[in-house]
Formats: sequence, structure tokens, C-alpha cells
Amino acid sequence: MRKDFLSFSPPLIGEEEIESVVDSLRSGWITTGPKVERFQSDFQEFIGAPAALALNSCTSALHVALAVLGIGRGDKVVSTPMTFASSIHVIEHVGAEPVLVDVEPDTLNIDPEQVAAAVKRDPSIKAILPVHLYGHPAELDPILDVARAHNLAVIEDAAHSLPARYRGRMIGAPADGGVTNLVAFSFYATKNLTTGEGGMLTGPPGLIDESKMWALHGMSRDAYKRYTAEGSWFYEIKLPGFKYNMPDIQAAMGIAQLDRVLTDQQIAAVVAFLNTLTGTYRDQAVRPAPAAARAGSAVR
Repeated sequence: MRKDFLSFSPPLIGEEEIESVVDSLRSGWITTGPKVERFQSDFQEFIGAPAALALNSCTSALHVALAVLGIGRGDKVVSTPMTFASSIHVIEHVGAEPVLVDVEPDTLNIDPEQVAAAVKRDPSIKAILPVHLYGHPAELDPILDVARAHNLAVIEDAAHSLPARYRGRMIGAPADGGVTNLVAFSFYATKNLTTGEGGMLTGPPGLIDESKMWALHGMSRDAYKRYTAEGSWFYEIKLPGFKYNMPDIQAAMGIAQLDRVLTDQQIAAVVAFLNTLTGTYRDQAVRPAPAAARAGSAVR
């Protein structure tokens, strides 16, 4: 029996994270700045995304995604009831209406056939918000086909999904053309990569550039671009944005954490080890295409 209390999903924090955070504290720059820029760049390269924006939560990333796509009052968004509340809250925050459809019985992910039926019934649907539940990728190809046929955006809730793959493509990397696709990640304390609280939004560079303004009061320049030697104090308010930016202290932790994300080979070794213990472990539903879940929830 343990002598000390086992806390809720304790993160793996080492000297690398501590040193990186202390470096930011000693630098004198603790809000959004060079560490955020590096974290965004490293994360973008790691998953093969077109562009990335660090935010203070996955909820913020989903909210910004809907806002930057212009989804609002009178619009509807198809999603799943098998998710955390924030996936649906953000739809309501922008004034849109969530349309919840049923899930597949084996993965508990949103059912593409139900999505197609809902879109066919209701022309006011403007986007699809699939959730990769417990890190197992939803069946994206048929969802993207529906979106392409009806000119809908796809906003993926990938809170659990680093570093899952779908048909060889890492979640967050660009899908096939013809669909506007944004992907939101979580760095909450229980996730494979944690910054305590935090998130990332990936997608086309143009939308990510506009998302930066949505994430910081609609300002045309952030503090680092205003108050460093190379910057200019001048800025404009372009739109009614939010306060969702990630500070350097969190990004400093994320930079070190990114090196700890398991590779495919390491994940396979974990699954093999679990099978020696139980003989019955399944890495979520067994399907030939999605390389499953790998989120903390899946292998805890």
C-alpha cells in the first residue's frame, strides 16, 4: 500500500521543464513572447501542421475556431454527446445551435452516417465538430466527404489526441484539399503533453493569423511585437476578440514536454507490456486504419 496520497493523474515533470520555466522567469519576459513562438514552431513541425497558435486551453482553441470561421447566430454545428461539456459550450457561446448525433458502438466516436443524415436534413448546418474520444481518431474520411459535398468546415476536438494518427496522417496535419479544417489540442494536467493549462489550434496559415487577433482582444500586435527593440508600440483593434493567449511560462514547460511525447515504437512497447499483465488490453477499438489513441486516458 502507498504511504503517500496518489494525486489525480500526476504529470511527468523533470528538470528540463523546471529549467525551461526558470529561464523564462529570469529572462524578465513572462507573457506571450519568444517561448510561445518556439513552442508553436516546434509543435507545428512535430505534427506536420500548416500553422499553429498556442492558447490558454483547448476550449479557447475551439471557441476561436468557430469565431474565425464566422459561425454564429442562425447557424448549426453537428457534434457528439460523447464529449466534455466545453465542446458543446463553445457552439452556444458563438450563438449557434449544437446538433448532437449518435456515436459508433465500438469507438464511441461520432457516427459519419448520422452526420451525413443530419446535414441532409438541415441546410443551416455550417460545420462539423468531431471529437477523437479518448484519443481514438474518429472516422475522418467520410466526415470530410460530407463536409466537402456541402461546403462545411470541420473543427476537430483533439483534446485527447496527441500523437494519434489517422490513415498514417497525424491528427492536426492537413487533410485532403477542399475542406476548411481546424484542429484544437489540450495541454491540461492529465494530457500526454501538459502546460498545466493550455491548448493549441492548428490549421491554414491565413486562418491562424486571424485567430491570433481573435485570441488577444482583436489587437493587430501582441505585447512582444509592441515592446521589444524590434517592435512598434502602435496597434489597432480589428475585431471584438477574447483574452486567450498563452504566456511564455506555460510555453516554456510545453517545449520541454514535447520531447516526452511517446513515439509509435514506445507506444507499441507500452501496449505489449500491458498485454503481458492482463492478456486482454486493447488500444481502444481495434481497427486497421486509425492508429489509436495514445492519450493519457487511454493507457493510464
